[in-house]
Amino acid sequence: MSEAILDGYAGDLCVQEAWQILAQYPQATLIDVRTHAEWSYVGLPDLSSLGKPVLQIEWLSYPAMQVHADFGERLLGQLLGHGVSSEAPLLFLCRSGVRSRNAAIVMTGCWEGPCYNVAGGFEGDLDDKGHRASISGWKKDGLPWRQF
Repeated sequence: MSEAILDGYAGDLCVQEAWQILAQYPQATLIDVRTHAEWSYVGLPDLSSLGKPVLQIEWLSYPAMQVHADFGERLLGQLLGHGVSSEAPLLFLCRSGVRSRNAAIVMTGCWEGPCYNVAGGFEGDLDDKGHRASISGWKKDGLPWRQF
């Protein structure tokens, strides 16, 4: 938690910075906090070239769209199950960087390593036609991803 800033987490990263951290630090872990529907229909980041999984854990679930009160506890279980060191950087990703920021803040309270928000998200901001993945985000920047 030594890197936590005033907002309660280590800070925001653009998707390219996130990729660099994931590539450079073997223990750095990407956590996708979107919903099952988003993973299934929109796609997932693909870290297979880095030899890493993407941890998937919903911040909130459809249709209630309420935050999971046990989010931190469930994620800690996943991290432990994957052998992630408690000092490893955690990088949180959602569609556009809002849910992932909240997840990074929550995990900063129970994780020793830095917790970052991937600010551009998987799909980024809306363009003038109301579409995503054309202005910013993991997909727009051409980072590896896959569809189910």
